[in-house]
Amino acid sequence: MKTLQHISKYLSLVLLFIFGAVGIASAQFDRDIQYYTYPDQRGLNQFEAPFETDVEFDGIDIRLGASNALQFQGLSQDNDAGSLPELESNFNLATSNLDIDASLGQGLRMHLRTYLTSQHHTEAYVKSGYMQVDRLDFISEGLLSGLMDKLRIKVGHMELNYGDNHFRRTDNAFAIHNPFVGNYIMDSFTTEVAGEIYYADKGLMAMFGVSNGKLNQSVVASDIKTHATVYGKVAYDKKMSEGMRYRLSASVLNVSQSPSIYLYSGDRAGSRYYSVMDDGFRSGRFAPSFTPGYGQPPAAGEMTAFMLNPFVKFQGFEFYGVYENTTGNIKGNDSRTFNQYGAEALYRFGANEDFYIGGRYNLVDGEMTSGDIEIDRFNVGGGWFLTKNVMAKLEYVTQSYSGDGYVGTKYEGGEFNGIMMEAIISF
Repeated sequence: MKTLQHISKYLSLVLLFIFGAVGIASAQFDRDIQYYTYPDQRGLNQFEAPFETDVEFDGIDIRLGASNALQFQGLSQDNDAGSLPELESNFNLATSNLDIDASLGQGLRMHLRTYLTSQHHTEAYVKSGYMQVDRLDFISEGLLSGLMDKLRIKVGHMELNYGDNHFRRTDNAFAIHNPFVGNYIMDSFTTEVAGEIYYADKGLMAMFGVSNGKLNQSVVASDIKTHATVYGKVAYDKKMSEGMRYRLSASVLNVSQSPSIYLYSGDRAGSRYYSVMDDGFRSGRFAPSFTPGYGQPPAAGEMTAFMLNPFVKFQGFEFYGVYENTTGNIKGNDSRTFNQYGAEALYRFGANEDFYIGGRYNLVDGEMTSGDIEIDRFNVGGGWFLTKNVMAKLEYVTQSYSGDGYVGTKYEGGEFNGIMMEAIISF
């Protein structure tokens, strides 16, 4: 009897905590804070956080947010050798994020994202965080206000602003801004200790950034020193009329020396296409390698990446494009090049554009040490915003591998295809 009483008491306390937390959080979710990208339908196609705000600062304000995602996967796979494991149709692991955004002063904002659970790490861990400075009033009211009307400073252990793909990608459970289930094949995403400075005026934006080039931070000296990663972006974004908008951005990133280059292997959460090609948690993706593999003697690698992204929206029609060129190798060796091409065409419709249909084509080709390779993927599907915070997606995906560089490997004649369904909650 006492045991049941204890269980009842603890259960009551847990329920009280949960409902209390929900009550507190519900008062936080819809709060607007300055210079902030909405983590819901309102944040679609916002790219960088807005450089203007009509939100007044009236004291420290904390916004709690979260994202949750679950997929049903119905994929099959094969290769010439018939060596790939059979996949069954079933649900993937549900993933979850926790976001904390705090307005700490006029034009001073902090962001912190924690992965509560992911494919690769079922335990909770902090993904990244940063401080964003859009005004200097927290030092002295009106300090350099004319200059800060056009400048932004961002520092932290954070996602690097290289290219525009990362604004449309799935970040673990945060999938509401991705019109499809998976990310691009060459998934340019990494979190490093970095600083960025922005200039924005009349639709034109320029950004310069420097990072320490390390995904995993360490102060232990190594035989090969990691040099700073330098990167930048220019973009022009113009709203021609109520129904017409276009944006064009160009980004470049340079790694002059590093024993490990993380731009295409920095995601520690995992792919959406679970277990395809027997590739582990990054299955279905491709990361150009310009440094020695595991078990090989360390050596310095170098890489330069360039990405061009056009975006056009005319009423319900939407186009987004990708051209990416990445060149590098172990220092002293001839450079190898990889190219990525992508095109998305969507049509959004309904009272608030709550529905959409569309397709994406993605192609990667390049030079492996063993020969040329090519990977191509086609997605077709659609989605429905049940509310601005709740979304459902359905897609058909097919991906294939070819080229001399894959001869004699599990990728020779490799392909996977099938349907994916995903449900997302984000607030």
